[in-house]
Amino acid sequence: MTPDSGRRWTLRAQVPATTGPWQGQEDGYRAGVHLLLQWLILSLAFWLTAKVVPGFHVRSLGDAIVVAAIFGIVNFLLGTLLYYVLGIVTLGIGFLLSLLTHWIVNAILLKVTDGLTRRLEVRSFGTALLAALVMSVLGKLGVYAMNLAMNHSHPGAIYV
Repeated sequence: MTPDSGRRWTLRAQVPATTGPWQGQEDGYRAGVHLLLQWLILSLAFWLTAKVVPGFHVRSLGDAIVVAAIFGIVNFLLGTLLYYVLGIVTLGIGFLLSLLTHWIVNAILLKVTDGLTRRLEVRSFGTALLAALVMSVLGKLGVYAMNLAMNHSHPGAIYV
């Protein structure tokens, strides 16, 4: 509230600054672009992980796109539930070691995705653990690069 002329007070709304061009917006277009970019990053992470990790196979980039969609749906449906179940079963230690718990949950979800599609082959749970670690690193790097591009893009770019 700020003083106006004499005794009257007026309210002035302050608009909070957003940390990214799509955050804090209710624009469906930006949310859609963000979702597609996240999907592309996950697809590339699957494809690159298949090139690096022995026993983890995705035949093509097209298969990686399909596998990333299946993994995203499985993660949406089971990921949080598995995280909380592991946290409770470990008597809270899983919540304290959140990074480790998320890593194990992602490995489990990779094996579930492997069981749902023939486009992905994960030889063993150990392979799934290694692949989950590599994919997490690649995904974080991809999201970091995307955030840099979206926050420092020129006027008129599709992200702005």
